[in-house]
Parts: sequence; C-alpha cells; structure tokens
Amino acid sequence: MSIGTLLRSWVGSTVFFVYYMLSTVLFGLMAPFATIILPKNARQPVLNLHNKGLLFVFRVLCGVKIEIIGREHINKERPVVLVANHQSEWETYVLQVLMAPVSTVLKKELLSVPFFGWGLRMVQPIAIDRSKRTNALKQIMSQGKERLEDGRSVLIFPEGTRTKPTEEKEFNKGAAMLATSANVPILPVVHNAGYAWPSKSFLKKPGAIRVVIGPVIESEGKKTGQLHDEMTAWMRAEMAKLPKGA
Repeated sequence: MSIGTLLRSWVGSTVFFVYYMLSTVLFGLMAPFATIILPKNARQPVLNLHNKGLLFVFRVLCGVKIEIIGREHINKERPVVLVANHQSEWETYVLQVLMAPVSTVLKKELLSVPFFGWGLRMVQPIAIDRSKRTNALKQIMSQGKERLEDGRSVLIFPEGTRTKPTEEKEFNKGAAMLATSANVPILPVVHNAGYAWPSKSFLKKPGAIRVVIGPVIESEGKKTGQLHDEMTAWMRAEMAKLPKGA
C-alpha cells in the first residue's frame, strides 16, 4: 500500500468511525421508543436507514466499490434460511438491507452493548448463549420457526464467529437443521468483505467487495446432512473464486 493510499485509508477510517459512533448512538437512543411505537413490520425499515447510511459512508469515505452478483435469486415474498460466511461487520449490515425483513442469530452479549444492542432488539434477533450449545440449538429451532412462520427470513453464519479471509472454518449444521425442520429453502451468500473491513481493525482498506448470492437450495424431501453438504459445497466453491484482497 502506497503512502498516499495509506494516508487516505487512515483519514477515511477516522471520519467513518466518527460517523459510525454518532449514527449508532442516535439510532440506539431512538430504538426503544421506535420498538414501542412502531408495528413489527415497520421497525426494520427504520433501522435500515441507519444501515444504509453506514454502508454509503463506508463506501464513499473508505474508497470501496461493491459488486453484488445474483440479486435475481432474492425473493422477499418467501422467507428463507439465509447463510453467509462471516468475515467482518460489513455483511451484517448489507444482508439486513438486502433481505429485510430478517432476524439474525447472534450471541446474546451483543444485546447488552449500549446503543448498538438497543438497535438490534428492534428486529427480533435470535440471541443465543454459545456456551450452552444444546440450549442454543433448541432456541434457534423454536424461535427460528416462529420468525419464518411470521414471514421473516433467518440469517445464520454457519462458521459461528468471524473468520479471517485466509482461514477456513467448519460450517455447523444449524442452518440445515432449521431449513429442513421448517421446510424452507436455504439461500447461500459468500463475500470477501474481510479484506476491506477487517474484523477488529480500525483501519478500513480501499478496494472492492464482491458478494455472490446463490440460487436457493430447496430443503423439501432432504435430510439435514444432505442439505448441509449441498450448502457447504456451493459456498466453498464460490468462496474459492472470490478475489484474494480488497
């Protein structure tokens, strides 16, 4: 990275951080009132104003181009179990926007984060205790079915935690179990956002993010293992094709 590019990266990242904090505090303060006042179907569009603002400011200030392939596979009239690899914070925002309404499976500690967690509560996340794996899976199954029956897609990161772009982590079977149990399809997504917005890094890097949205993988008539294998095979193959770097 040249000195000029590095300088722009630091300046852009600093200004973006200021915007990020101010926007998160503002929407976090509004969230409890919005949750009380607004009907369920109106809460996600309000929160997505915050998400869209962050995505726009990140793209402009940090010099990142976004390429999304496969938008035609999105059908908001049919709830799905949405699965994606997990590399940064970026995909948590963009998938909320692309797939609204959607409930995300996440660790319960996030709901206790001031401002940020208050906003999350607006969109009915499935907050699990990862230290209690059996209870967490039961919760995903029961609450996941409720969300799907209510017309909301459920977002699951099968790696469980964020993984560096250069690392490979085993996918858990929770998404396939929920999809087969609820008789809904899986919609797989892969991306390389970890290069431009590295996990736990202040510095954002200019470049490009590519997102690939796959065709839905039907669950009807399939066992959990078969569906999981189909999902994993598609995601691994597409991840291998993604550019290695921002």
